[in-house]
Order: sequence, then structure tokens, then C-alpha cells
Amino acid sequence: REAKRSMAPTCCSSCFQGLTKGKKDLFRQRSGTWEPSASALSHQLSAEWASPVPRYGAGAADLDLVMSSLDTDVPHQPGRNKDARAGRRSKFEIEQLTMSPGSLPKPLAPYEREQAIRRLQPTATYEMLNQVPQEVLEEATAEAQELRRKLTKGATVVFISAGYPGKRFIFERAAALGVKSVIVDHPDSWSRALVDEGIVAKFLEVDMGQSSEEVFKQALAAISELGKDGLTGTADGIVTFVELSVPMTCRLAEVLGLPGMEPQAVDRARDKHRTRAALKDFGLPTPANYLIKQGSDLKAAAEVVGFPAVIKPVSGAASLGVKKVTSFEELESGYLEVAEELGSLVVSSGALTKASNGTKGVNAKSVVDLTVLLEQYLDGPEVDVDIIMSEGDWRYAAVSDNGPTLEPYFNETWGLCPSMLSKQQQTELKDLSVNCCKALGFTSGVFHVECKYTSTTGPQLIEVNARMGGGPVRECNRLVWGVDLVEEAIFVALGIPARPYLPKVPYTCIGYTFVNAQKSGKLMSTAGFEAWRKLPNVLSADPLVKVGDTVVGCKDGLATWLCQLVVKGESSEKALKLIQKLESETEADIQ
Repeated sequence: REAKRSMAPTCCSSCFQGLTKGKKDLFRQRSGTWEPSASALSHQLSAEWASPVPRYGAGAADLDLVMSSLDTDVPHQPGRNKDARAGRRSKFEIEQLTMSPGSLPKPLAPYEREQAIRRLQPTATYEMLNQVPQEVLEEATAEAQELRRKLTKGATVVFISAGYPGKRFIFERAAALGVKSVIVDHPDSWSRALVDEGIVAKFLEVDMGQSSEEVFKQALAAISELGKDGLTGTADGIVTFVELSVPMTCRLAEVLGLPGMEPQAVDRARDKHRTRAALKDFGLPTPANYLIKQGSDLKAAAEVVGFPAVIKPVSGAASLGVKKVTSFEELESGYLEVAEELGSLVVSSGALTKASNGTKGVNAKSVVDLTVLLEQYLDGPEVDVDIIMSEGDWRYAAVSDNGPTLEPYFNETWGLCPSMLSKQQQTELKDLSVNCCKALGFTSGVFHVECKYTSTTGPQLIEVNARMGGGPVRECNRLVWGVDLVEEAIFVALGIPARPYLPKVPYTCIGYTFVNAQKSGKLMSTAGFEAWRKLPNVLSADPLVKVGDTVVGCKDGLATWLCQLVVKGESSEKALKLIQKLESETEADIQ
């Protein structure tokens, strides 16, 4: 296919006028009859912020990109984002949380990937891309961005898992682009209502209570039927914004011959021990670490890593089991804490539940990997770097500040965009993050990378998440730099070159905080949080819990997030002062 692409006619950027104003018709074949509703199209975003992108090539400005982000894709906790199955985990989720990639099929060998591509008919998007000179698509201009959006209109894009209801904006943006969205999720997902609203074209039911292998087979079968009813076309692209669905999404893309990340790279990123090995092989800095497979490994691990250290599950378990330990005694108790918590669960009817006298099911120890990693504790400020890669190289890398986490469980607090670190530190963090993605084998995609700038060894990686960050990440990018990560992720999923364009200075400065419960008990009121919405420079104040919910205080464990507050300021420093002032003046009513 790349050989065919290279045969496309060449021209200068003056072609934009004809391409974008209809003088050259870009017609999508086999697109289907479904169209977004008028209300869905009303979410179309203004070109006033969407058009600025950085220029590449001669004369390009060397910008240090900065951006703020926190990720809220975490296991269900009291008071955090809940869905219809809150408090229960499916077998699919268990595998992806604790032993990813679980029973998903092995990645295809290179020759198998080539065979899969050759067997399949080129997508409608690919046929349209062949009508446009490659150099035109790769321009980082306002006109080129509009052309990329035009190429996206009418495409059938499959979304694996909808996530929690707070991710609705993803599907609204897709509808505004004219995308025919197809969601694959559990029958009781909140997102199936989006079909009736005219935001999503189709909802494909898949029982997520099954093993990863069975979920994969059912999803593949359902996706393969797209286009037969004339409502949508066949799948042009496949994407996910949900952490646990990343390993399955890349495997589906591989089998279907669609653009996507290589499964081997995703598996390396989700296995913390393999991540560290890949970085070491690439010549990148990595903290001392030791793989603990059983209790008898604790002593050797302590001797290699030393203290303070961090114990964390080796697989992608989000904040589950992540804890700082400062002595061998704390290491022993911390390891037992993880083992006992997981060991007290059972898999019943495909869900993870607490064991009781009347509970029937399989003990979680038989399906959950209790392997953990002991890693050198990293001091210094924590940052996030949001990255867009396309065609083998990075096209956007934005650094943000994270406030000090609440130890020992590393609960997130606040974030700032743009970063207040020095230009040199930001550049080093950006370079490390990009190189970490490359070391893991990634060539395209949207990534949320977490790092620290340590006092002794400089920038160090915490982890690479192979998808857009959660929480306010998308809004911070959009408001500060005019870059829509949802839009860019869809471009990459369709095989459209991503070339976001940034202004030389940020449009605004954003600060946000996740208000942590300071004590345990029952939340009696959210009025104080809701009152913030009326104040100047407050962009949003969204309670994450309901009145009557039981919450956990920071002294008793992983604290419950009570509210997400987002503000703007003339500078990052002023934004930070505002969120700290509001939080200090408002005490949550917990009894």
C-alpha cells in the first residue's frame, strides 16, 4: 500500500484551495446512509482555536510544548465514576487489569500481517487518500487540517468500549466530524443510548463478562458484518480511549488489516518489567527494579533496589497495589496487602466480587497474576507528556505539571498547563518521553506518558499509556494549545497523517485539581463544590460523588476523589493559586 501511495501525483500547497473548496471532489465510496443528527452536528468546534498547528521543515519554530493532564481511567472505587456494573469487574477486565494481555490471541508474525493486508479490500479512506498528494497531507497548516477533516467525514470508525459516561465528548466530537461511529461494548453500557440521540450510528453488543479470547472473537465477528445493512460502511478504522481495551483494539486492527499499534509494543508498555528492559536496551535511563514472583523473592528484591522503593503490580492495574515502602517490614506488609486483597476476591458469573459464605465462583488467585515489581523510588516533580506520533515520528509533545501525589498510595492532586518547569527541563522530559515510545516499538498513536524529573538522575519514566489521557486532558490540550487529541486519534486510526499545529504562545493557562477526601465517612453535601461554578475564572466544578456516598479519607487508604475543579488564569502560577485558594476555603461535609 505504501508503494501505491508513493505513486500519487505531486503538487504544491496551492492545491489546497481546490481540494478544500470542492474543486476536486473527494468522494467516499461505500460509506452507508447514516448521518449524525442536527443536534450532534451542533457540537462542531470553531476554527478559531482548532486551526493553529506548528510548522515543520525549514524555518520552523523550535517550540517547547507544554500541557497539563491527569488520568482518571482507574479501577472502580467508591465515589469514582460509576456505570451500571459499578463495583463488579468482568472476566475480561480482570485479565486486562492483572495479567494483560490475558487470553487474547498472540500478535501476528510479520508475514501473517502482510497476508492479512493483501487479502483485504482497501478501505474507503485509503482510496480517498490516494487522490491527495502525500506532501499536501503532511502540511501543518490550517488548510491541511481542514482537508484531513474532510477525509474523515463519512468514515466508519469502531470504538472498542465506551468507558464511563464522562467520555461522551469523544463521540460528540466524532459526530461533529461526520464520523459514523460504531461502539462495541457490554449490552448495559450507557453509550447505547447515543444511537437514539443520533450521535452514534450503531451499537454492537458483546458480553464483556467472558474471557478476553471470547470477547475478541465476538467483537471481530460483529465488526466483520459492518456495511452489509447499508447503514454504515465497512470499518475504516478502529480505536479506543479506554486503557483496558488497548490490547484488544490493536489486535483487532491487526487482523482486520487496519492502521493500528503493533500488539508487541502495547504488551511491552503494559508490562512494567518489560518496559524497563526495553528502555535499558535502548540506552535510556531506568531505575533499579526487581521482579517479585513470590514472597521468598522479597529479600533479594530489597537488596537490589534498596529503600525507599515503590511496589506495584507488573501488569496494568492502574493504582491497585501501588504503594511506597521505606523498609523491609513495609515491603513485606505491602506485598501481603496486594496478595490478600486480590486473594479475597472470586470470579463469579464473569465478575470480580468479594468472597462471602454464599458466593460461588473461581478463586481469583487462579486467574490473577500476583507478580509485582519493586522499583527504586523516584523523587522530584511529576509531569505528564501528551504525545502524538504519526508515520514513525512524533508530531506533538506537550509537558504538564502534576502536584505532589498523596503517599503512600500516590493519589493524584492537581495539574498545571503550561508547565512551570524550566525550558531545559521540559525539553529533557519531552525527549525522554518520545524516546521511550520509540524504545517500546511505537510508530503512531496518541500517548499519555508519566515521568518525574529527579534530583539525582534527571528525567525518569514512570509509565507509557498507549491512549489519550483521561480526566481534563483533552480539554487542557484544546484550550491551551488548540489541539484536539480526540480528532488526532481518529486521524491516526484512519491512517491519515497527523500534523497538529500550535501557536507560538499558549491561548490560556489552566489549573485543575482532584479534591481528595480528607477523612472517611458519608458525604452529606456537594453544595460547596457546586458554588464554585459561579466564580470568575472557574471553567468547571464537577462532583465525582453523590450525597450519601461513603468515601475514604487519605489517612485510611487510597482517598476518594470528591470533585474535579478546572480554572483558567493569566499564568500557570495564578491558576494554581486559585485552585489552592478555593480548595482551602471549602471543607467537604463528611460525617
